Amino acid sequence: MATTIEVDIGRRGGVEDDELAVLESIQRRVLWLATNMVHHANHVRPNPDGSKIGGHQASSASIVSILTALYFSELRSGDRVSVKPHGSPAFHAVQYLLGNLEQKFLTELRVFKGLQAYPSKSKDPDRAQIDFSTGSVGLGAVAPAFAALIHKYAELHFGQVTSKRFISILGDAELDEGNVWEAVTEDYLRELGNVLWIVDMNRQSLDRVVPGIRAAQLKAMFRESGWHVVDCKYGRRLHEAFARSGGNALRRRIDEMSNEEYQSLIRLSGEDCRGRLVLAAADPEAVARAVKDVSDADLPGLLADLGGHDLAVLLDAFAEAKAVVGAPTVVFAYTIKGWGLPIAGHPLNHSQLLSAEQMVELRAALGVEEGGEWERFPQNSPEARLCETSARRLSSDDEPTASPPVQAATIPASLGVRPLPKSSTQDALGRLLTELARVPHVGERLVTVAPDVAVSTSLGGWINRAGVFSPNTHPDHESEEGPRLLRWEPGPTGQHFEFGISEMNLFMMLSQLGRSYELCGQHLFPIGTVYDPFVCRGLDALIYGLYNEAKMILVGTPSGISLSPEGGAHQSTVTASLGIELPNLLFYEPCFGREVEWTLLEALRQCADRDQGRSTYLRLSTKAIEQTLLDSALARLGEEELRRQVLAGGYRLIDAQADAPNLAPDHTVQIAVAGAMVPEAVEAARVLHEEGVAANVLNLTSPGQLYRGLAEARRGHLRRGTAVLDAGHLGELIPAQEQQAPIVTVQDAASHALAFLGSAFGAPVIPLGVDDFGQSGSRADLYRHYGVDAESIVSAALLALDLQVP
Repeated sequence: MATTIEVDIGRRGGVEDDELAVLESIQRRVLWLATNMVHHANHVRPNPDGSKIGGHQASSASIVSILTALYFSELRSGDRVSVKPHGSPAFHAVQYLLGNLEQKFLTELRVFKGLQAYPSKSKDPDRAQIDFSTGSVGLGAVAPAFAALIHKYAELHFGQVTSKRFISILGDAELDEGNVWEAVTEDYLRELGNVLWIVDMNRQSLDRVVPGIRAAQLKAMFRESGWHVVDCKYGRRLHEAFARSGGNALRRRIDEMSNEEYQSLIRLSGEDCRGRLVLAAADPEAVARAVKDVSDADLPGLLADLGGHDLAVLLDAFAEAKAVVGAPTVVFAYTIKGWGLPIAGHPLNHSQLLSAEQMVELRAALGVEEGGEWERFPQNSPEARLCETSARRLSSDDEPTASPPVQAATIPASLGVRPLPKSSTQDALGRLLTELARVPHVGERLVTVAPDVAVSTSLGGWINRAGVFSPNTHPDHESEEGPRLLRWEPGPTGQHFEFGISEMNLFMMLSQLGRSYELCGQHLFPIGTVYDPFVCRGLDALIYGLYNEAKMILVGTPSGISLSPEGGAHQSTVTASLGIELPNLLFYEPCFGREVEWTLLEALRQCADRDQGRSTYLRLSTKAIEQTLLDSALARLGEEELRRQVLAGGYRLIDAQADAPNLAPDHTVQIAVAGAMVPEAVEAARVLHEEGVAANVLNLTSPGQLYRGLAEARRGHLRRGTAVLDAGHLGELIPAQEQQAPIVTVQDAASHALAFLGSAFGAPVIPLGVDDFGQSGSRADLYRHYGVDAESIVSAALLALDLQVP
């Protein structure tokens, strides 16, 4: 059962007094550098447009002690750390002292190509030392816990990993985020003893002082979820005061006062502080005795002596956490927002900035020489030696090296799996996964993830073959019931993770699997399946993974109103637009089984490319499609060329010149279609052919690829100052002689998702799609109601021709 451990004061995590003194000196320098970086950005550096710079001096100050204890004493090579967003200046100050950041960047906080506002794995100049990007609160805090689960998986499957512990430094306000508690209660995380969360308990959020009762509630919630809780509340000076006569009353007085009262007390003069402290106590005489020998000048500082700013207490807390091997640990490190600064504890100090006069006073108080505001410690000083020793320890060469990633060339061009005569893209995925399991070097590194929808997203065959992962073998209580369609036998060799109904946990796990090689040295190919409408439910975590440049495969299925018997809440509309617009993401919406095969294999190649690869989103359907609809395009283009065009974004499924050569090209219309609506588009084209209209069907397998190609071509023209109508692959898909032909777009998604096609060449567009919430019904009824059936496509094509400029 989880417990709350109170720090054993005096152990100091094995650190001697002389080293502790050096750590305290380093801590003061980190505080100064972090504060000065923000000051320089706001008050010294030229700011031509007058925009607010910001930088969070107070929020950085509150974690200075935590960062100092970690990076200059506690951490080892292989430890992976996530730093709270607003602690970015303090983190960069640490990296500067460790020799990982050039001095010039200290004056370039929030400058283009300089230090980012929040720690960024992809954009900061010291990104090699950043394990997790942070910014959107709660997500960066949770990521290391799922990375630790991947560490466990990789260790059990491959024996060797490059990682050790996974540590999050998070602000207490981040615990308001729901995704944090979805992770805390996740069964997979309960036994991970290499997970440590350090809560910067400064009791202040953006606009307010957080009520005191909140801390007790949070600790109870962690304990009930199986976490060990370590309290790091008071520093050594206060503990000494508690040991004096009346000390118990003093502790009770501080414990019971509200956070608001505490924050105000430490900002009062000593005389006023003493009066309010004593007079409001339940036992005033005892409290007065406890602080009798403390001068007025020292009293506010004594009350502010919290564990989160006492390096010895912090190191003790980390030692206690390290001793817990069977569960994750959370340390509540009580701190003061703005610690060490004139704005310490002020309820509105979140965005406050020190004045030039205050900075001069702070520099003197912290022992920084005038003119040496940006300097490291003098060479051969005790501080410089400890910085050098820490840097060597954190980059030790005696750690296991990463296994080489699987090369893209290892991924075959084809699996040779022929789809059933009539089948859905979701069915094709299930069949392909079982075949992928046989591919050398790839099959054993495939990992699937689902939020309690594995069977309904066609992962059953894969699970029967690969098994469900669990660190421990579970007994099979149903083995005597005979053969089963699904063998659910969790164990250490399984390759599928099944989460509860939590899309946030799915995407957090998927994104960390997508960084498995960088985090633990073992290359994994992650594939996550989720009902397509619920991509939106986990969208924050998905975007976080993309921002971290994870290499993952997301399968959204089933999708759209084609999932006709379900209610509107299960019928997606905007997800196709997300696929087009999200950075670092390839989006494919295939129609045929072969397209699923080719796009899935390309997605795996993207995962293999650790430098330039991107994540992939496959939007699939349960609608069964006649596979023979592909035959004419396959015969006309050949398999290799068809595959190239599928991956480039689309191809001419019906080419009027080839399929209806007797039609005059004067009345040409393009029917641009994606995914499940292809059969309706083909039917409409045939009707139009009978009406004398040369209708082409453009099967857009990746609208995102087409849009990016178009946008990049246009940007290229702007850079070069040219006016050629290059449009990327879209220009190949629609040749010059047809570029003024009107376009009808059709997709089982919001109609605007494909409407950009008209901007390529200035052709009129009639966009068809689903612009309202779905509802239950037959496909035919729904298609007719929402205007995406064949008849509606024909009508739209005729209207488009009428709109065409003569």
